Amino acid sequence: MKLVYYSVWILIRLVSKLFFRIRVSGKEHFPRQGGFIVATNHLSYFDPPLVGSWSPRELYYLAKAELFRLGPIGWLLRGVNALPVRRATIDRAAIEVCVETIRSGRGLLVFPEGTRSKSAHFLEPKAGIGMIASQAGCLIIPGYIEGSNRLGACLLGREDFSITFGEPLPAKWVSSIPADKDGYREIATTVMERIVALRDRVVSVKSKPPKAD
Repeated sequence: MKLVYYSVWILIRLVSKLFFRIRVSGKEHFPRQGGFIVATNHLSYFDPPLVGSWSPRELYYLAKAELFRLGPIGWLLRGVNALPVRRATIDRAAIEVCVETIRSGRGLLVFPEGTRSKSAHFLEPKAGIGMIASQAGCLIIPGYIEGSNRLGACLLGREDFSITFGEPLPAKWVSSIPADKDGYREIATTVMERIVALRDRVVSVKSKPPKAD
């Protein structure tokens, strides 16, 4: 693990645990080896470092290509495993880099919505995650983030702040879906449904009354 990545990983873990009382569950769903995708909802700019720091394995993720031209910011992004992508079009080169990253046995963080929803209301998933997963032939771990868009309210655990990882969609299932536009959309839609199910599970647990002593 790179020194910069590891340093940021430790710092974010400490801050999110000590000051925001973050709760993380489902880390047992990560494979011990081999490439994979982690797919979560996207609430804020803090999501990539948060998911990366609480993942049991090192992750790579996409960031806007323009940011890599900003001197120190570009240096930091490279240090924490960011991969440049052009947002205004389908960036074939970025997709190829993502696929190669997974095929080399690494983990890739992808936000199916493509951009921040900024709220509990999810956006329509983009087919890009389906294309990457299909070409890489990898499993997909769904995840649900809660609270990263309202950190002030979550300070000292006043409101819930959590990351929940769910059971993976197997690589065998991904490979069974046709490698075309409709297939990519099907993968993206199924992943988003898994994320919705995780959210509903988290909401259901919170709504249960506490057990009597």
